[in-house]
Amino acid sequence: MPFSEGYIAGNTLYVAGQQGPDEHGNVTGTDITLQTTKAIAAVEKVVKQAGFQMTDLVSVTVYVTDLNDVPKMNEVYKKLMPDPKPARATVQVAGLIGGARIEISAIAAKP
Repeated sequence: MPFSEGYIAGNTLYVAGQQGPDEHGNVTGTDITLQTTKAIAAVEKVVKQAGFQMTDLVSVTVYVTDLNDVPKMNEVYKKLMPDPKPARATVQVAGLIGGARIEISAIAAKP
C-alpha cells in the first residue's frame, strides 16, 4: 500500500481509514454489521501494533455510503468500542474503495 495504516507523532497515533478486508484484501461481504465488525477489528489491530490500547482512542470518524446503515453500525459500535467512547463523527460519502459500505479512521493519544 502507498500509505501507512498508522502513524505515530509524539504520543499520538493516527489510524488511516480501515475497512477490515478478508484475508485476500477484498471487502467482506455486503452486510453492514459484518463490515463494521471487521473495520473495528482492523482499527484495533493497528492500535495494538503501535503499542496503544483501544481505550486510548480520543476521536473516530466513521464513513458510510448509506445513512440508513447507521443504526446497525451503531449497534456493533456500542458493543465493540470500549468505554469511555471516543468523540465520533459519522459522515456519508459517495463511495469507498472496493465497494465497502464503511471505513473508520481514528486518533489515539497516550497521556
